Amino acid sequence: MNWKLIFTLSLFGLAMAIASLFGLGLFEFVLWLIIFIIYAWVIATRAPGKYFLHGFLVSVVNSIWITAIHCGFFPMYVKSNPQMVQGTPPGMNPRIIMIVAGPIVGVILGVIAGLFAFIASKIVSNSGTR
Repeated sequence: MNWKLIFTLSLFGLAMAIASLFGLGLFEFVLWLIIFIIYAWVIATRAPGKYFLHGFLVSVVNSIWITAIHCGFFPMYVKSNPQMVQGTPPGMNPRIIMIVAGPIVGVILGVIAGLFAFIASKIVSNSGTR
């Protein structure tokens, strides 16, 4: 496992967490797609193997950054992302929902990032650049 690579790539998640405090709207999805492609390529070319696990762990670390930033700057986050509070069931604290949902989303997106990295590793190895 290359923990330095995992941590370094997770800094994209930290940057996205900060950027989302200001509201990115639908543009956020496009940015994440680009970031996942970058993850896949970097992991495929720099990881010592276990490509899926590297991609998975990058997203799990991302979920920690994102949850911490969104909860830590909650008033700022909901001001720019009012749908977060509007979608909260009555009587439930949106911060608690974030704390619970953050790691779950991290795991789900981790599977996707892991698959991207695994597929990229096959493409890179087939192209002879490895």
